[in-house]
Amino acid sequence: MNKAQEVQTPALEILVGAGKWTEAVSTLETSHPTDAAAAFSGLSQRHQRSLFKLLSPTAASTILPYLPYYDQYVLLHLRPRDEMLQIINAMEPDDRMRLLDELPEATWRRLVDELSTTERAITERFAGYEPNQAGRYVTPEYISLHSGMTAREALAEIRSNGSGKETLNLVYVVGADGTLQDELKLSSLVMADPEKPLSEISDDVLVTVKDSDTLEDAQALFEKYDRVALPVVDPSQKMLGILTFDDVMDIARIAATRDMQKFGGMEELDAPYLSVRFFGMLRKRGGWLALLFLGEMLTATAMSHFEDEIAKAVVLALFVPLIISSGGNSGSQATSLLIRSLALSEVTLRDWWKVCVREIFLGFSLGAFLGAIGFVRIVLWQWWHLTNYGQHYLLVAATVWLSLIGVVGFGTIAGSMLPFILRRCGADPATSSAPLVATLVDVTGLIIYFTIARIVLHNALF
Repeated sequence: MNKAQEVQTPALEILVGAGKWTEAVSTLETSHPTDAAAAFSGLSQRHQRSLFKLLSPTAASTILPYLPYYDQYVLLHLRPRDEMLQIINAMEPDDRMRLLDELPEATWRRLVDELSTTERAITERFAGYEPNQAGRYVTPEYISLHSGMTAREALAEIRSNGSGKETLNLVYVVGADGTLQDELKLSSLVMADPEKPLSEISDDVLVTVKDSDTLEDAQALFEKYDRVALPVVDPSQKMLGILTFDDVMDIARIAATRDMQKFGGMEELDAPYLSVRFFGMLRKRGGWLALLFLGEMLTATAMSHFEDEIAKAVVLALFVPLIISSGGNSGSQATSLLIRSLALSEVTLRDWWKVCVREIFLGFSLGAFLGAIGFVRIVLWQWWHLTNYGQHYLLVAATVWLSLIGVVGFGTIAGSMLPFILRRCGADPATSSAPLVATLVDVTGLIIYFTIARIVLHNALF
């Protein structure tokens, strides 16, 4: 069993709990950073902070990138300033940039000024990009080969300078001016004639990421071309560095977390759940809840408008939860499907009309299906004397059926179109959360329900 498999959270907890800090530090420092970070994360916050203070700056710099960014920020500030600087200086450029993004600007500016000349130049170049641009998070740790080399010379270069590079599976051929010319697989070099020039070695089509592309655009390229790394170039096609698959996985995880939080009807959290302070959580969740509450107040307004109908036919009130919840559920289904489809580029803004027509038929068909179930349920309960819906129970059942067609149909259409509207306005479609759609459908559903009841039951109960 190798060392990367040996470090376990319970074992580390036992060492820390027994006060064997030296052994705990040794366990982390001799383990693979991923496993060390996983075991470290399993400790209590108090033990994490005590143990992190004892790690060497080198070990801290390797473990830190595998922890949540908020935890990196907190742990880093436990160390004296000179050690904090050593840790940041030893981190990979892309990992360091992500960490610096979490620090107050005044703090990270001071830290950057004290980095080594090389690392400061790299960091300042990255900082010139916007937080969501690919150029901000590239790593310069890649193998660069001159176009005039032979396969033999290229392999010798890799053996001499390949240590510590982000990836050796892919190497990049650049011109004298730094312009990216080609991307080659290491296997292609190994299998080629040793004296064959790199310019004559055939390989896959060159795919690049522009430095101004968003991280989401870069992620789409990784998925489309099934790559483990992609080169990042500036407008003049000069190579700046590479983005790797693990970077993209982090991007995808962060984006998915953000969208799920928004879809739940709240602001996105800027730290892990347990790290968000009580009043911070109140602020993140309270604003949306207040907005949804105000929206639901319109439900009471709608109910009061149909006060006379409810007074004359109390039986109608029995089906209010059934009607509006069905509409909310259908709307939530539709908005969930479309938000994901937009995120995966399965549909685009130009497809809104196709989606609308499709959802109209789906919505009314689903409403008819649910309405039929409701109709049969009302009739059977009346026949079996389980509930008395009055002598006009067939009209009541018909009202529920027709209302479900209208409410579920409206909910489906509203839920499917809202993400398109938000995307067209430049907003995040994930903001069209399930609670927001449900609130919208609740109010409209009541109006549809009681309007249909007024028409169907007019001569019988009103």
